[in-house]
Amino acid sequence: MKQSTAGIDAGGSLIKIVYQENERMHFKKFSINQLDSAISWINISAPSLKVSLTGGKASVIQKKHFQGSIVIPEFQATCEGARFLLARENKSIEENYLIVNIGTGTSWHIVNGEKVERILGSGIGGGTFTGLGSFLTQAQGYQQLTILANEGNKGNVDLLVKDIYESSESPINGDLTAANFAKGKKLNHTEADRLASLSNMIAETIVLLTSQAAAIHQVKSAVIVGSAVVGNPSLRISLDFYMKMVGLTPVFLEKGEYSGAIGAYLTV
Repeated sequence: MKQSTAGIDAGGSLIKIVYQENERMHFKKFSINQLDSAISWINISAPSLKVSLTGGKASVIQKKHFQGSIVIPEFQATCEGARFLLARENKSIEENYLIVNIGTGTSWHIVNGEKVERILGSGIGGGTFTGLGSFLTQAQGYQQLTILANEGNKGNVDLLVKDIYESSESPINGDLTAANFAKGKKLNHTEADRLASLSNMIAETIVLLTSQAAAIHQVKSAVIVGSAVVGNPSLRISLDFYMKMVGLTPVFLEKGEYSGAIGAYLTV
């Protein structure tokens, strides 16, 4: 029997797995708290694996389960995976561009021809949304949080530009945020409103840093990958809106959350 190959990205929140069988790529993910279940699933679904690992938990998994595997640096794997997906999904970009990986936190990489370099990192990301969201609401789990965020109105929590100018003509879009969470308890608002405000703040911060990086490196496109935008329409819509507003072209990859796992897989 031909040996199966697999790439595993074990990050701070999720374990993402890509493996090939009969010349077809398969994708699967688990919570990091389900590590044993993930390993059992791999061994049942694709026995006799040849494995390559990446991510913060890669060394732990290697020592415990796959001693013969290799560990690929996370940033290298993510960028290689993103470049592979751009071609696979027919979204190739001719000029230089940024890769913005929004996972538990966020990392920025500049792609210059064949050269890829990490240029920036931030603790703002999906972990912020999940962690701070749990403080702001009674919602349990990522899925509930994303559903609520999509239903909320950030204007009930954020101070908007139009709130400041009121009847006067605003010099910029009145729906833009003047100050995140500035209304505090002055107005009645729901858990959904608080999550919408949180999601918007994360999007604004990421776009602000992306636009600064793009200006420094003179690029116009940003490839968005990472698990934080998956199943999170509030965040994705805001990222798309703000990036276009600052003159950037956002490129969302269909399987972008698996970029690290794919990058690891490609090295097997």
